Amino acid sequence: MCGIWAVFGCGGQCNKKCLSKIVPDMFKIRHRGPDAFSMLSVGPYENCALGFVRLSIVDPQHGMQPLKLKQHEHLFMVFNGEIYNYKQLRKQFGFKFETNCDTEIILHLYAKGGIDFCVKHLYGVFAFVLADVQNNKVFYARDTFGVRPLFTLEHLPSSENTGFGAVASEVKALMSALASCPPGTATIKPHMPGHFTEFDLTEKGALRFIRRERFHQIGVKPVYEVNEPAPSVEAMGRVKHALTNAVDMRMIADCKIGCMLSGGLDSSLVCALVKQQMPKWGYNYQLETFAIGLDKNSTDLVAAQKVADHIGTKHHSIIKTTEDFLSAVDDVITQIESYDVTTVRASVGMYLVSEYIKANSECKIIFSGEGADELCQGYIYFHKAPSPQEAAEESLRLMDDLYLYDVLRADRTTAGHGLELRVPFLDHYFVHTYMSLSDEEKQPINKVEKYTLRKSFDNTGLLPDEILWRPKEAFSDGVSSIERPWFAILQDHIETIISDEELAEAIKTYSHNAPKTKEALYYRRKFEQLYPDLDRLIPYTWLPKWCGEQVNPSARVLSHFQA
Repeated sequence: MCGIWAVFGCGGQCNKKCLSKIVPDMFKIRHRGPDAFSMLSVGPYENCALGFVRLSIVDPQHGMQPLKLKQHEHLFMVFNGEIYNYKQLRKQFGFKFETNCDTEIILHLYAKGGIDFCVKHLYGVFAFVLADVQNNKVFYARDTFGVRPLFTLEHLPSSENTGFGAVASEVKALMSALASCPPGTATIKPHMPGHFTEFDLTEKGALRFIRRERFHQIGVKPVYEVNEPAPSVEAMGRVKHALTNAVDMRMIADCKIGCMLSGGLDSSLVCALVKQQMPKWGYNYQLETFAIGLDKNSTDLVAAQKVADHIGTKHHSIIKTTEDFLSAVDDVITQIESYDVTTVRASVGMYLVSEYIKANSECKIIFSGEGADELCQGYIYFHKAPSPQEAAEESLRLMDDLYLYDVLRADRTTAGHGLELRVPFLDHYFVHTYMSLSDEEKQPINKVEKYTLRKSFDNTGLLPDEILWRPKEAFSDGVSSIERPWFAILQDHIETIISDEELAEAIKTYSHNAPKTKEALYYRRKFEQLYPDLDRLIPYTWLPKWCGEQVNPSARVLSHFQA
């Protein structure tokens, strides 16, 4: 996990005033890269700069950025992510590397075939900014699911000599730049996943938009070579093979690996597969796993301990008080840059467990199970889907929006404590394999959500049966007990802070995503204090479908939860 930052143009009304304020904002994302930082002006224009904060994962001695190669001195880049097939590509095209970093492959690919050729060959998660000063070009790009964050600020008026652009891994690093532009002339937006954007730098150093194109569709088989099973292998065998391969591809590291373990199906599968792959990679230390709860009887803690005992990890059961959870809420909203209710609820536990990992272990890389519920139809409300086809359409919609919700939460809470998250369920080939199943195979079967995924690992001994077939429990629910769920604790607390009259007024006041509960209003107010006029960063609030009118996203309030 690293943080990237860049500014190009600064022509016209945004010029010197903007530059003087945006540079200090780079350090607002220093938590993403506590090991080192650097900034470099590039090209013939003094108002074009690239910044980088580094978390050393691969090649700690030679992987500093902004990256420039002797072979391609006109190219400069800042990059956050991992390219899992970089060794394969290096061999395939005969590239001569100057470092041992995966980052370098992007510059070689671009130099060989341009931006379209480059991005379509990348297998991994990434956000990068590339400046080609010889051809006066600037490119932004982001991976298929937006696993690595990228936010852009574009001030592009009609005059080609006044365009300005800024990029950062988090919104907070762009707020001063936004305030420097005339009101209404610019805003901050997430860069679309699976897309690249191309700009020209004009003769006066301003930025001019050229195009934005999608380079990879969700579920489409990657163009690069993948370790595939024999054609005779049946569907469940292919699912098992693809997930095992996804974990294996993410094992490369020059630092210690750990796993978040809630005791649910997704994180448990990932933990067990990581443990299984460690000898192959020569990692001779004991895998550490981490679970969090509000008391020793939290459903997640109990289940996680069973998994840890089964696979043999050094397990940490982190017990926090109600006060610990409640006191973290404001810090979480600051860090995740969201007011979505389900995102905030789930972020608190992940934020606290990341804080614990940073303080109590040497792990820098953390595996987790993000993406499985969206891809494999794991949410409880999928039991109510009207048809297999509509369930498949909803699954695709959720995956398309992951970067706004669960992926956002997972990145921001871990990066907030200098950790790098790896998410095997969002591997391109695994997603392609699972989406290739029939709509009926992807639906809940025999009243069991993610049935096909579970069945793919049945009778393997990888997990205890009671975990492999454990019903879905949302992370924000599982940290607490059945008797006293986390959402009830939050709602009771906020009830003492916000009045009925304030809520009634808020419903009239907010034109976008008007809060319907006091909890939602509390989060929205905090967000507005920190990130004014950016409420549209969240296009809609996450709620279950096909379950009637709902204002509470917790699965525990749904009528069919107990069933």
